Amino acid sequence: MTVLTQKNVTAIAALKGRMAHVTSLFAAFWLTVLLAIPAEAKVDVQEVTSPGGIKAWLVESRQVPLIAMRFSFVGGAVYDPDGKEGLSNFAAGMLDEGAGDMTSVAFQERAEELAVRMSFNAGRDMFIGSFQTLTENKEEAAKLLKLALTKPRFDADAVDRIKKQIITGLKFDQNDPRQVASKEWFRIAFDGHPYARPVKGTINSVGTIDAKDLRDFADKVMVRDTLTVAVVGDIDAKTLGPMLDEIFGDLPKSSDLKAIAEAKPPAGPQRKVIEMNVPQSVAVFGHSGLKRNDDDFIASFVLNYILGGGGFNSRLTEEVREKRGLAYSVYSFLSPYQRAGIYMGNVATENKSMVRSLEVIEAELRRMAEDGPTAEELKNAKQYLTGSYPLRFDTSSKIASQLLWIQIEDLGRDYIETRNSKIDAITLDDVRRVAKRLLNADGLIVTIVGKPEGVDSRS
Repeated sequence: MTVLTQKNVTAIAALKGRMAHVTSLFAAFWLTVLLAIPAEAKVDVQEVTSPGGIKAWLVESRQVPLIAMRFSFVGGAVYDPDGKEGLSNFAAGMLDEGAGDMTSVAFQERAEELAVRMSFNAGRDMFIGSFQTLTENKEEAAKLLKLALTKPRFDADAVDRIKKQIITGLKFDQNDPRQVASKEWFRIAFDGHPYARPVKGTINSVGTIDAKDLRDFADKVMVRDTLTVAVVGDIDAKTLGPMLDEIFGDLPKSSDLKAIAEAKPPAGPQRKVIEMNVPQSVAVFGHSGLKRNDDDFIASFVLNYILGGGGFNSRLTEEVREKRGLAYSVYSFLSPYQRAGIYMGNVATENKSMVRSLEVIEAELRRMAEDGPTAEELKNAKQYLTGSYPLRFDTSSKIASQLLWIQIEDLGRDYIETRNSKIDAITLDDVRRVAKRLLNADGLIVTIVGKPEGVDSRS
């Protein structure tokens, strides 16, 4: 997100060899970790409390001198002020654009010198940061991250440049059928609730955001009371404690974020067609799902793998693509947000095939709700879901992200070790019961973008 001068380019070019070496170190480290994790994962997760009272989960590994950190704050798009939709996403693009006495270029040059990887991302409920550094540079790297969190500059030229980039992206999204269909689905499903807002905002709303809005966001969202931290790599608990205080200790203790109400479960039937002159239509379909703390969530996770989440092994792919050749891509997934659970799916097909594709999808949802899966489908699903679990630990960002979300979702420090046994414990009766509870083919909200033949909007 930085415009570099020739001098900057020359300086950074000299660092490319070192960065390539760093990349290979990261790859070697996490390949070692992956090979070390069996299907029944055994990971020693320590809970660390800093001298200043900041808590973090730590997985210590000394194979390679690298440290990875993931952290989050409560404060995603649902907290964006009215008329400033997209503020949290905008802020995510600004935190590495200068801090303290360093301009954007100076800040990013320093990050390159230290071989630091730093990024930020805004979702609907959470604001998430990612940070990776060589062990030898951890003190200076920690100071750089601290500056980004506590003293972001929000200089006018950087704000203007990032704003233009975001608006350009939003203009591209207006011509992307998948983006348009997804935005419209959330608008319909959560009408009147902040979940209806597009995370990246709109062209108009982003255009109104200024440096003061960004500073207000930082002051309200980046606070210690809602901070969650996960750290993996070449560092022990004794060293991590002071590092946590160095990075996060100067943040405000709390803020006055407004309370966000629970969302009403999205329910149809409703169908909306948005015409776009493209040869292939895209449809997003879905209704209410289960939140992550629901006792039936694991069973619904297994169910979705069988129905639409298992790629070529799923029923929807078998019925829509393989048997009938109606679509190249069809899938479903679960999205457990903080204030609502969602079951969603997507299908892309020729305009002439959209009606038939939706008919087959609805028929398959009804069949699964009525009869459930077969014993063989359940066996295969459990084998895949447990056997593939170590693949979630094959990069620094993945393993740190796993630890972070386990904390956010309050699953327990032993979840990595117990997760597969929870899946193995799911019975055919469990999945059949949850299928009846979850699936409602007659209550789907469907948004279609394209020129589908024979499909009209209806409610």
